Amino acid sequence: MTTSHSIVHALPHPLPEGNDARLVLFAIRRLGAHGLNDACAAHGFLTAFGQSFRRPLVLMRAFMLDVARTATQPIAIAPCCCARATASEAALLEILARAGSSPESARLLLVDQLGTRAVDSVLASAAAVGAAFADAGRPIGG
Repeated sequence: MTTSHSIVHALPHPLPEGNDARLVLFAIRRLGAHGLNDACAAHGFLTAFGQSFRRPLVLMRAFMLDVARTATQPIAIAPCCCARATASEAALLEILARAGSSPESARLLLVDQLGTRAVDSVLASAAAVGAAFADAGRPIGG
């Protein structure tokens, strides 16, 4: 197996095109690998949102905490330097993008991703993150 083939297998998805979705992916990676109080993630939100950074950052932290507490199976998160995304990361981005507009679709993705049917709190957190980004004019899916 060649190196490029194994990378594509481990990281099957391209990075998101939009800057807002890339910020979310960055936050997923930083908060997932370095903890909820990661300064780099906070700085990313401060840079993107200016003085209004607290709401989306706190909600993103709550989402990641809910995901970690609820998941019954591992969630693969790549290092920030990776130029592609894992299937888990792509699913989390899709969940955050759909939670407000298509909650049943987001629920099905969550059930599959987290390995449990008890995903109501995570779905609520995802919808809150999506709303915070949209209210700031930075929709995750658009």
